[in-house]
Amino acid sequence: MFDYSLISGNMELFKFIYSFIVVFICAVIVLKTHKLFKLSLHQGIRYFRNAFFFFGIAFLFRYVLGSRWISQFIIGSENYFIIIILFEFFLIMAGFSLFYSLVWKRFEKSDKGSLSSLFNFKMLVFYVMSLLIAMLDSLWDTYLFMFLVQIILFLIASIISYRNYKMKGDKHRFLKFYFIAMLLSLTAWILNAILANYLSWNKGILLNVYLINIVVFVLFLYGVVKLTRK
Repeated sequence: MFDYSLISGNMELFKFIYSFIVVFICAVIVLKTHKLFKLSLHQGIRYFRNAFFFFGIAFLFRYVLGSRWISQFIIGSENYFIIIILFEFFLIMAGFSLFYSLVWKRFEKSDKGSLSSLFNFKMLVFYVMSLLIAMLDSLWDTYLFMFLVQIILFLIASIISYRNYKMKGDKHRFLKFYFIAMLLSLTAWILNAILANYLSWNKGILLNVYLINIVVFVLFLYGVVKLTRK
């Protein structure tokens, strides 16, 4: 079996490397999907791109700017809750954006979509909801609300992505990667919720969750790269 003691003894360094990998993958996905959106003007791709923009910012705040080495010089330990609020806010916005990338046709009047995908009425609703959820978690010193919202979002997104994949068949391989990534994301969120509420953030299981998260982002990246090559 893999010995986690070396990593668990250097968790701050591992989290920094882990977040750097995720932020890098998010940046590549954002750049590639932005080019793809410019060519296709597909609104689903537009919100998919935004989701990884928010994911990248969330991980940047939590594990880079929020690392013990850096945060004490930027905001001080007494204001660390600000980092957590921002982390939750952008993470929840990423979940909303990924979910909306699957259902946008039900809410947009035109295939052209809104003038801005970051600043419109629907996104404003998501911003307000994300901020309220992050604030509630901060006030009650918990992650419960974030976990609950993300599990619901990714459960619905997994069902929708599975239906899309079954309807369009094996020829649309990106949809297969999309569904698998959504399912793994849902699994990671459920494990995170269990870790936080019942296992007191057990390091061994937490490391496995981090590895699942990396696999999820790599799957999305692989799917995007395959799609953009075509």
